[in-house]
Amino acid sequence: MKKVFECEATVENLTNASAFAEAELEELGCGMRQMMQLSVALEEIYVNIAHYAYAKLDDNGKPIPNTGVGPMKLTVDSDEENVYLIFEDEGMPYNPLEKEDPDVTLAAEDREIGGLGIFMVKKSMDDVLYEYKDNKNILTLVKKL
Repeated sequence: MKKVFECEATVENLTNASAFAEAELEELGCGMRQMMQLSVALEEIYVNIAHYAYAKLDDNGKPIPNTGVGPMKLTVDSDEENVYLIFEDEGMPYNPLEKEDPDVTLAAEDREIGGLGIFMVKKSMDDVLYEYKDNKNILTLVKKL
């Protein structure tokens, strides 16, 4: 059972991507807790792709959010034990798993900005995998059924 949703990676398309994934996850019989965790993770990853994957770079080489658009593919797949959300984009290579986890023991105002979303995704999924293949970022979220 492999279902695919493709769109331009814009924030406006998040609703359609979420509706697609939720319908597929429901069909797989995901529990409410799993559905919530996967929905939050999907939103976090999708928005990061929409904001940064195709962004132009500033003079310091940092991406400027929302300055470019390109394709995004979301695949929902499963086997007997797991469900997989697979995100693919053709944006600049970026492995979010290499980003150091934020120090959540610090007060919010003492922490560096950024990184909390992918940290939450890593903590709520059973596994998160990244590869750069055929000029594509491929991020796979794994959740036990």
